[in-house]
Amino acid sequence: MTHLSPEPHHLPLTEAARLIADRSLTPVELTRSVLDRIAAVDQKAGAYVTVTGEAALRSAAEAEREIAAGRRRGPLHGVPVALKDLIDVTGVPTTASSRVRADHVPDADATVTERLRAAGAVLIGKTHTHEFAYGLTTPQTRNAWSPEHVAGGSSGGSAAAVAAGTATFALGTDTGGSIRVPAALNHVVGLKPTYGLVLRHGVTSLSWSLDHVGPLTRTVGDAALVLQAIAGHDPRDPASLAHPREDYARALGKPVAGLRIGVPTNYYFDRVQPQVAAAVRAAVDALTALGATAVPVHIPMTEYVHAAQWGHMVPEATAYHQDTLRAAPDLYSEDVRILLEAGEFFPATDYIRAQRTRTLMHRAWLSLYDGTDADADSDYDYGSDYGSDAASATGSAHGIDVIAAPTVPATAAHRGQSVFTWPDGSTEPVSDAYVRLSAPANLTGFPALSLPVGLDDQGLPIGMQLIGRPLGESTLLQLAHAYETTHTPTPKLAPL
Repeated sequence: MTHLSPEPHHLPLTEAARLIADRSLTPVELTRSVLDRIAAVDQKAGAYVTVTGEAALRSAAEAEREIAAGRRRGPLHGVPVALKDLIDVTGVPTTASSRVRADHVPDADATVTERLRAAGAVLIGKTHTHEFAYGLTTPQTRNAWSPEHVAGGSSGGSAAAVAAGTATFALGTDTGGSIRVPAALNHVVGLKPTYGLVLRHGVTSLSWSLDHVGPLTRTVGDAALVLQAIAGHDPRDPASLAHPREDYARALGKPVAGLRIGVPTNYYFDRVQPQVAAAVRAAVDALTALGATAVPVHIPMTEYVHAAQWGHMVPEATAYHQDTLRAAPDLYSEDVRILLEAGEFFPATDYIRAQRTRTLMHRAWLSLYDGTDADADSDYDYGSDYGSDAASATGSAHGIDVIAAPTVPATAAHRGQSVFTWPDGSTEPVSDAYVRLSAPANLTGFPALSLPVGLDDQGLPIGMQLIGRPLGESTLLQLAHAYETTHTPTPKLAPL
């Protein structure tokens, strides 16, 4: 193997792609290094349900031949990827980390799998999820930075794999924070795109009106490359947006002067660990030092977030699982079965109220970004503001471009810990705490990105969340890359 320092499995996607392009590294060398890393540490990390080692090496060898023949497909060609075990791959089990799906082997790829194959990526395996993505801890997986702590969920396996160097990049899903929460807890980048931008056909659903698919990567630049490959329209997904393909990497390196960062004066810094709040505020200060402007903002309708999130997710999840739940309830883990059974008693009127609340919340958030007043009682078409005018706008002189806030209010909980205790003496269940700050971006459908902004005094990762306007992924990537380039230009693997 060509001598490299560091070892190939240490490399972020962007650097691996550069070395593959200039023939300093081959896809087979990179894939073998990642497989060796899996063999060395995954028993401790517990990120993988299935490792497709032989098939990965065959794909890597094919990529190597194509590249040698001058047929390189792009930056993902020959690079190992792990997929959350909700995403279908032909001939590979999709178990959703559940006994319910123990024997389920799909006969077709999910659309995102098709997109990754077309880009030449090498599937290295399937990663654990909290069962059917219905939880925020992923109990099978350990935190890559501290095995005594939770990995977060439900894309905990994908986040831990990227953090530990057992995947160069990964895909996850996000219904209430399930990409961003484990990204924050494992010190990686997690991007939840605009609702409908990335295709969900062939992806096991938790809550179809809240589900998103997106990348988990070591760097912001890596996330831009993956989003470029997987975004696009698909008529098989009824929520899919007919949005032109973008070159998201073009946003990287652009100056941030003139961009307006909304810093919440309510909700997002309430009941947050002091070290988390301090790290996020310091990151905002770093962006203002680069020329961005921090603007205090009041987040609208926060009192409805919890009810609206659960008001969509619980009945939709139960409807999806209803037949199996009635036929084989004992195959579900207890925590998931209880939630699914609770959905049987959820009134249709409450579901309608949750939908109405979500519509009004979406409108109020758009007004916050635009710097206009929202009439919360007026009629509003939820989909109307995903058009070109809203997407291309950067906010008025009195609006904002992004919101910056903690991704989660606390660093990783100890395994087995059930609640957080806040300075005022109140307690909050771990899953409720983790979903609290991430759920608004699912309800509104706005894009959101989590990036590492430090470690607490226990060495546990802290993440900052940037939330943009619909189809504003480029602005998120621009700001996040500016911070990363200045403060964490060389990502480190977790110390497993």
